[in-house]
Amino acid sequence: MATQPKVVIIGAGIVGCALGDELTARGWTDVTVLEQGPLFATGGSTSHAPGLVFQTSGSKTMTEFARYTVEKYNSLTLDGRWCFNQVGGLEVATSPERLAEIQRRHGWLSSWGVDSRLLTPGESAALHPLLDADRVLGGFHIPSDGLADALRAGEAQARRAMARGARFLAHHTVTGIETTGDRVSAVVTDQGTFPADVVVSCAGFWGPSIGRMVGQPVPLVPLAHQYARTTALPVLEGRNDEHTQASLPILRNQDAGLYYRELVDRIGIGSYAHRPMPVSLDDVAHPHDAAMPSSLAFTEADFEGAWADSLALLPSLADAKVEEGFNGIFSFTSDGMPLMGESPTVQGFWLAEAVWVTHSAGVARAMAEWLIDGRPGTDVHACDVNRFEDVQLAPSYVHERSCQSFVEVYDILHPLQPAGAPRPLRISPFHARQEALGAVFLEGGGWERPQWYEANASLPEVARVPGRGAWASRHWSPIAGAEALVTRERVALYDMTPLTRLEVTGPEALAFLQRLTSNRLDRPVGSVTYTLLLDAVGGIRSDLTVARLETERFQIGANGNLDLDWLRRRLHGDGSVQVRDITAGTCCLGVWGPLARDLVQPLTDTDFSHRGFGYFKAKHACIGDVPVTAMRLSYVGELGWEIYTTADLGAKLWDTLWQAGQRLGIVAAGRSAFNSLRLEKGYRSWGHDMTTEHNPYEAGLGFAVRRSKEHFTGKQALEGIGDDTVTRRLTALVVQDRNSVVMGHEPVHAQGRPVGYVTSAAYGYTVDAPIAYAWLPAELATPGTPVEIEYFGTRVPAVTAAEPLFDPEMSRLRR
Repeated sequence: MATQPKVVIIGAGIVGCALGDELTARGWTDVTVLEQGPLFATGGSTSHAPGLVFQTSGSKTMTEFARYTVEKYNSLTLDGRWCFNQVGGLEVATSPERLAEIQRRHGWLSSWGVDSRLLTPGESAALHPLLDADRVLGGFHIPSDGLADALRAGEAQARRAMARGARFLAHHTVTGIETTGDRVSAVVTDQGTFPADVVVSCAGFWGPSIGRMVGQPVPLVPLAHQYARTTALPVLEGRNDEHTQASLPILRNQDAGLYYRELVDRIGIGSYAHRPMPVSLDDVAHPHDAAMPSSLAFTEADFEGAWADSLALLPSLADAKVEEGFNGIFSFTSDGMPLMGESPTVQGFWLAEAVWVTHSAGVARAMAEWLIDGRPGTDVHACDVNRFEDVQLAPSYVHERSCQSFVEVYDILHPLQPAGAPRPLRISPFHARQEALGAVFLEGGGWERPQWYEANASLPEVARVPGRGAWASRHWSPIAGAEALVTRERVALYDMTPLTRLEVTGPEALAFLQRLTSNRLDRPVGSVTYTLLLDAVGGIRSDLTVARLETERFQIGANGNLDLDWLRRRLHGDGSVQVRDITAGTCCLGVWGPLARDLVQPLTDTDFSHRGFGYFKAKHACIGDVPVTAMRLSYVGELGWEIYTTADLGAKLWDTLWQAGQRLGIVAAGRSAFNSLRLEKGYRSWGHDMTTEHNPYEAGLGFAVRRSKEHFTGKQALEGIGDDTVTRRLTALVVQDRNSVVMGHEPVHAQGRPVGYVTSAAYGYTVDAPIAYAWLPAELATPGTPVEIEYFGTRVPAVTAAEPLFDPEMSRLRR
């Protein structure tokens, strides 16, 4: 591709305008933005967006997107008029549960570096005088939040892009996308054809229609969201003018699913308190036929509860009524996150969809970095369109989960909150056995995953498990602690089937994997290697276990569909390497604990002794009647094996091990115990503990990098970086109070200021203390340094610790 590729952006809403600006600012000026409606009130979601920019999110990525949006739009003007009015944001709690939640939200922003403060009811009412202080238990103020004028911000960015050479063309309806081979080559409109090396769909809720032109699923659902404007309020008379529009903070009453903003002397009210109202694109007018096709008729009955709740919170509304309203269409996804990235099947076709004004500039910057530099500066794995498994792209699944995302916009969601329908979807071959043992299932990646087993409630170890606070007790049971203790003392079975398994085969399989991973894989058949996928600047894309099962066949334990996508994109296409996902046709049991060998060895003729079957080795064997591939690995820090077989033999494998294990006191154990055990050993979880924003030495994974390899992706970027040069570290913390079990994302304070944030946390039942891992400045990572974790507004004392906390000599693994 030429240095200056031809870029066509579909859609001149806020995202398309922002992307045009970000691309041209970086030197890509051959940019054409096609809009089916007029410029810049296109008729899409941007045209009616209320413009509230709240930065608070439990996602570091989404907060970063919003923060950049605030910074950028606050610096823009259009013809002397503001594009961002930084009036601040105020969230109020009207229930004890919400009061606790805003304390947690304050912790998020402290973690991500955004200034905020908690308020009393009186302070909240002083900041927003329309509030009835008697209805409020507390408030949460973010001074840098504010109101974006989406149309002005879009046009201001478009003008800057046009000044650098970009074209914005109105009334160009895209009718097709041409491809040459597996690459885009042109965009066809009703006004002509535009050659393109890169096409980016920023079409909003019309995105699925654009995606269908190249066979790319765009898993979003357009849903209507109610917005109303009141008549004039006497209390606001003279407070604002048409230029300023607002001076009070934007306000959210999330207990009632409502938000508010000033409109000179009126109030705009947005509601998520109504039933989901999905919209079929077949029922949406084209901008040629309607000035605002994304604005549907107001359904007054759906707003009755919202109006009553508004009158209770803002008594001044008694002097007004709803003057006008509409149901505006916005895009929702099954997990509430945007859709970003390149199609896996059509090169050059990119998506930036399901993006609200709040995150628009941040998403555009990340997209521009991705296109030009090959990677975004912000971790976007939770936004990558390729994150979904095939089952999660089924239209019925997308529809149901996206509607649930609408319902949950303002809900208080626990980190372990189980997903709703449709369930169950993916079940392992052990599912019936697990149900018989009273498994309590949560869901991840579509898989039903046992969290603990009620059959273990009578274990005497349950009495050794300490209690914990109300929040940490949700979706938890002391049974999980007992399962962890039994794993350390006897033996347990863990269902590892949901772990993504990839098979890489072919004469060039070794060379292919050597180029892409950080560790040395040219080891004998039967070897297993822990390694990393790095990007070009040394950021950690994933961590893998790679087993060499035959000279030209490798099995990879991966972190999900993004790893499959990453590998497939790097195939040469000559057939010398094949990569396929074998997860669905296989299953896995983790057999771990000091008695694991006593369980397995009598069931097989294969030598499972330490000398005969060393650590990080793999063998083919039979367990009873079941042919298996056994790998001597342990993510829980105990003697044992991951034992794989085909899905049809899964139930037989479970029964064989379960029956033989009765004499040893075997238990089935769930993910809650698993997470506790892995943190005691300091084992990282990609996507939680480290991402592309971190390098291996910061994350404590330098041992997985072999600099002696001739070449691997990211090697050059790591030159000069080592354990002694990093400025931040992933650090183990031990919490002093046994009852203070934190959950993740909490800020860590030292010397009276926030210095980092928690990634993963659990109670360590063997070390008998709560554990947290956190990113901290390197100078604070020295073992024994006192710190504090902010947990629901309370500072919980903790101390940094050497890792691993359990069995640092690794003697348990190497028996």
